[in-house]
Amino acid sequence: MFVTLYKKCLDLAANKSSKYYLALVSFIESSFFPIPPDVMVIPMVIAKKNDFFKIFLITTIFSVLGGILGYFIGVFFFDIGLQIMSFYGYEDKLTNLKNDLINSKSFYAWLGILFLAGFTPLPYKVFTIASGLIGFNFLIFVLISFISRGLRFFIVSYLSYKFGDLFTQFMEKHGSKWFTIFGIIIVIIGIIIYLISKSYA
Repeated sequence: MFVTLYKKCLDLAANKSSKYYLALVSFIESSFFPIPPDVMVIPMVIAKKNDFFKIFLITTIFSVLGGILGYFIGVFFFDIGLQIMSFYGYEDKLTNLKNDLINSKSFYAWLGILFLAGFTPLPYKVFTIASGLIGFNFLIFVLISFISRGLRFFIVSYLSYKFGDLFTQFMEKHGSKWFTIFGIIIVIIGIIIYLISKSYA
């Protein structure tokens, strides 16, 4: 199934209405669809390099809107949210999250996890739904989603624009690993800045 959907997304990237399909895939991927929009972003930017910034904006905006849908699935459609979580194998890990978020350390831990989910190959949709299920602060959720999704898709779009097929080959071989490493480094830097600011407060 995943291979079929992957190939279908590649076909949509070559369609004359590819930007509309990109918006749709970006939207639904953030709440339930298993194929990330990067699959469409890279070939679309390579084919139309002058549109790389527009492609980045479309992907980011609709991905965050889809994330908001995922959040509200978690808030208002508990059973559906749990079914999606179960499909991706995360339902057991949700059990203690709500209680853990009572203290500030867990709040900031979830903040870091949410950023990593938006930036790295972690299933972002799972964490959008989980954020709604546990009642995470909505405005902070939207802000972190814009930062993490925007940073990820800007990097993918810009590097596709600069390096074309070389970047495609890199992503196929090493993309997941380096996005994860880069995301963890950003979170660590954020923690260090937070600790420094607390020490001077």
